[in-house]
Amino acid sequence: MDHPFTTRKPATYADLAALPPNVKGEILDGVLYTQPRPMLDHSDLQSEIHGELWAHYDRGRRGRPNRWLIIQEPGIQLPRSPEFSPDVAGWLRSRLPERPIRPEPIGIVPDWICEVLSPSNRKYDTHTKRRFYLEIGVPYLWYVDPVERTLLVTRLYEGRWLELGSYSDGDVVRAEPFEEIEIDLSIWWECMPLLGD
Repeated sequence: MDHPFTTRKPATYADLAALPPNVKGEILDGVLYTQPRPMLDHSDLQSEIHGELWAHYDRGRRGRPNRWLIIQEPGIQLPRSPEFSPDVAGWLRSRLPERPIRPEPIGIVPDWICEVLSPSNRKYDTHTKRRFYLEIGVPYLWYVDPVERTLLVTRLYEGRWLELGSYSDGDVVRAEPFEEIEIDLSIWWECMPLLGD
């Protein structure tokens, strides 16, 4: 059965370029998946997560560790996908030392991906993309659900996703692969009304 937002013909980058501005598209294994662009609340939470991690891994300034490059909505290009863009992704600097200059896509599988769930993307993110991320070997996958105010942390282990922890509301967590920092989840929700997109 086709995904409700898919096309049947093998998709190309030209198909992505032809999408209207209010539609986000990704190509996985030759299939174009489209969905409405996220609402402002979704984008705000994405930015909060990015900012939280970037503040700790900002090129080693202020004595902080310089192990990760964290990018919001990166354009990633792999043999199986001419374009996909997680909400937030991270690479160990040992694998991707410098931020690529746009519009050059990144050709390296991320070491960590975080997807922010909303009604319009939940099934796509938790089924289609989850399987794709497993198959391309993403080591860590987080899901943030702003309606439930939860964080689910998973790690790739022996060909499947292993749940490492589920956190909510005001939990303060040290979650893989960022165990060296504390994340206060209550800060993520402060500017968040319930999502309605």
